[in-house]
Amino acid sequence: MNSRQRLLAALSHQQPDRVPVDFGASAVTGIHVAAVSRLRAAVIGDKSWRVKIIEPYQMLGEVDDELRAVLGIDVAGFMTRKTLFGFENADWKPFTLFDGTKVHIPANFNTTTDANGDLLIYPEGDLLAPPSGRMPKGYYFFDTIVRQPPVDDDKLNPADNLEEFALLGADDLAWYRQRAKELEASSGDGILLTMPGTAFGDIALVPAPWMKNPKGIRDIEEWYVSTVARKDYVLEIFEKQCQIGLKNLETLMNLLGDLVNAVFLTGTDFGTQRGLFISKESYRELFKPFHKRITALIHAKSQWKTFIHSCGAVHELIPEFIEAGFDILNPVQCSAEGMNARDLKNEFGKHLVFWGGGANTQKTLQFGTPDEVYRECRERIEIFGEGGGFVFDAVHNVQATTPTENMLAMFKAIKDSSA
Repeated sequence: MNSRQRLLAALSHQQPDRVPVDFGASAVTGIHVAAVSRLRAAVIGDKSWRVKIIEPYQMLGEVDDELRAVLGIDVAGFMTRKTLFGFENADWKPFTLFDGTKVHIPANFNTTTDANGDLLIYPEGDLLAPPSGRMPKGYYFFDTIVRQPPVDDDKLNPADNLEEFALLGADDLAWYRQRAKELEASSGDGILLTMPGTAFGDIALVPAPWMKNPKGIRDIEEWYVSTVARKDYVLEIFEKQCQIGLKNLETLMNLLGDLVNAVFLTGTDFGTQRGLFISKESYRELFKPFHKRITALIHAKSQWKTFIHSCGAVHELIPEFIEAGFDILNPVQCSAEGMNARDLKNEFGKHLVFWGGGANTQKTLQFGTPDEVYRECRERIEIFGEGGGFVFDAVHNVQATTPTENMLAMFKAIKDSSA
């Protein structure tokens, strides 16, 4: 099988020749640029290579074609035109991280340093605008800077929280056509599309770090309060967001067709380490109706599989996700309460593809020995991979300080599992 055939088999719950692998195809299945740099140097040997930062919020590095081929990665990413800070990945320039890693950044990745030595980044790269992200000195990724005055309920207007949602324009469509040509020229990769505008209530997006002067409810705590105290306000936002999202989906399905195999629709987290972040009733009322409308259109008019990302202990919500029309669950946080790998496979394996869960980034991959990493990865492949329905990835993004030998042990486990 080539990579596309391997992914399609797994997505159809058929046994592929080996488990398909994704690292780097989306903002929730990536590797920090510092870790990519060390991994690439270890397996290819070019220590002068500067890895590109393709997702600056989490500082994720590009897993380029050569590295993907060496590591046996099967999925290529069709990410959004602009980054979370509102600029395109274009016109690369050199940059050095706090830890000394030399990388490439987009031309409009513009920063200043404050009195504490923290790195500040600006929406659209505009140094005259208030900064929208902060990387504390010595750290590895940005925190969002909330830019919101006190909320006046008498003046709240849902339109203010809808400024970022619009129909795809000519520049967007030109970018998608060009990216499609690049992916079509690749050698049989599986393709994961990140769909813009369908992540209802994703807390990483609420502060709108790409906007110079965001309006509406942009404070994280205030947004969560609003899902209870201003439910009608939130529902009105979601309704109009959904209408725009459906139109954009129609456009991209017509434009991209069978090139795409799966579509990442939402990254809203519904779980914590020990339980649900919201009640099932809240999910049913606030999110599920919109999820169903989006997934129904995709299933009616394409062969794309629908991908939901939600961290944490979401076992109780998985039946809701299935009813909402999701085909794929990510990141499969097996360390969370009620998320035992074998139980998940036995209970939901006929209905869901598990995309992730291959290595515990909280503990084993970060702090374990190479032997422990190898054993865990082989066990997860054995459990989740039986009968298809599994795409190997770590539990969320691989962090900056992950030992290189542990990453190598993970990829050795993947390779050995096909023997």
